[in-house]
Amino acid sequence: MEMLGTIAPLLLMFALFYFLLIRPQQKRQKAVQQMQNDLKKGDKIVTIGGLHGIVDAIDEGQIVIKCGDGSRLTYDRAAVREVIESSNDLLAKS
Repeated sequence: MEMLGTIAPLLLMFALFYFLLIRPQQKRQKAVQQMQNDLKKGDKIVTIGGLHGIVDAIDEGQIVIKCGDGSRLTYDRAAVREVIESSNDLLAKS
């Protein structure tokens, strides 16, 4: 019985860490991975470096971003932080 009393707080701490830290982080990583996999030509995006642009072309691991001045830059898909406006949203507005 004493052994259970000493192990129980450790198990409780592990369970708290799992539900408060590990599980939410895994959900965020899955959401980011899904967003990066769902990129389409015409999406307005922001990179992790703060570059705003429109997806011009998509390769397996890279994307080409068209910037405001017309230049095209090649980035890894992992460099995309968020999609501001999806190309589906743009089509629905027109």
